[in-house]
Amino acid sequence: MFDAFTAHRIAAGDGEIAAWIAGNGPPLLLLHGHPQTHVIWHKIVDRLTQRFTVVATDLRGYGDSSKPAGAPDHANYSKRVMAADQLAVMRHFGFDRFVVCAHDRGARVTHRLCVDAPEAVEKAILLDIAPTLAMYEQAGRDFATAYFHWFFLIQPAPLPERLIGADPDAYIDGVMGSRHAGMRPFSPEALQAYRTALRRPGAVHAMCEDYRAAASIDLEHDRADRDAGRRVTCPLHVLWGERGIVGRLFDPLAEWRRVAEQVSGHAVDCGHYIPEERPDALHDEIVAFLS
Repeated sequence: MFDAFTAHRIAAGDGEIAAWIAGNGPPLLLLHGHPQTHVIWHKIVDRLTQRFTVVATDLRGYGDSSKPAGAPDHANYSKRVMAADQLAVMRHFGFDRFVVCAHDRGARVTHRLCVDAPEAVEKAILLDIAPTLAMYEQAGRDFATAYFHWFFLIQPAPLPERLIGADPDAYIDGVMGSRHAGMRPFSPEALQAYRTALRRPGAVHAMCEDYRAAASIDLEHDRADRDAGRRVTCPLHVLWGERGIVGRLFDPLAEWRRVAEQVSGHAVDCGHYIPEERPDALHDEIVAFLS
């Protein structure tokens, strides 16, 4: 996987972001979700390099990227800081303006990137999320049950770190395997990459800090945007799994239209993990919307 890509470690903030680059054409940044790495794109990256210069990264705290200890207020895992990481990566490669396709946690980073650096993001595709603030403010029993990890990972350290660290493979399999398609969408090589990444020192703590920030400082930033009338101004294309939780419990288009000016999108016949469940459909959506 990613054999045609060149690997880099790029200074960003208080650490380094692992990035892979290949291809020709306009720059496309790919951001992964939880509990995964850049490997989620392995089924489509080679085709995307025929049209785009593709940059795939591991988010702060994930994969091969740095995993700094969390600050008391979790600010160094805020989506604002994680978005600044990605901006630093793209500027390192000479890209001041680019398009983004992002899944899950990466899509939350992209939301913040679109608001904080509107001059940088030309268009964005967000996969299987509603805005973080909307999901927390509308959370009920069904959501808390299906997305139990949102409320488990935010517990004070070191409880979730100890429990997940005792058997990180079981956490990977339990979270990813509990969705619509079970473990079927994940190739053995990709699954091994996700398991290996979560076993690295500091990885579980960093993952928890990502979620702790989402339940605290990220909500402060989102509420400040709402109060000030700051919205996403670039075109957004929102896709969600027809058989997933987000589309069942929320109205993704309506929620994104509350915070963004230009929103299109629709459900895809799959669950949460669109890049691995429906790679061909996703490739075609990317080409159609971003080209």
